[in-house]
Amino acid sequence: MLHALHNDALGKLILRLAVAGLLLPHGLTKLFNPGSLTWIGNALSAQGLPSFLAYGVLVGEVLAPLMALIGWQTRLAGLLMAANMVVAIFLVHMNELTAFASNGGWALELQGLFLFGALAIMLMGSGRMAWRPD
Repeated sequence: MLHALHNDALGKLILRLAVAGLLLPHGLTKLFNPGSLTWIGNALSAQGLPSFLAYGVLVGEVLAPLMALIGWQTRLAGLLMAANMVVAIFLVHMNELTAFASNGGWALELQGLFLFGALAIMLMGSGRMAWRPD
């Protein structure tokens, strides 16, 4: 009975669908709202970085999730999503890194799940249920 519950390929698919499927709307919102890219560019400039790097969010939150969803270059997609989350935490959430929400959970639960889920995708790859399994 327990052997029937062991399905690495299905588990990897569910992880890919969850992380990429939940991150993608964040990227699409930024894609269709150019003002958000301006805000990100200004935040980058305030840290002494070039503002054009703001377009990297579209790679990390649109292109990489799409790659992960279909299972193409999945390890690279995981790396791109994880890097995107590190930058997001650095630019926007550093003051919350050690904070707790009013419900007692970590203030960065969502960002943490995206980051660590993306790292897991990077390390495990797509599994068999992918367009191009790795």
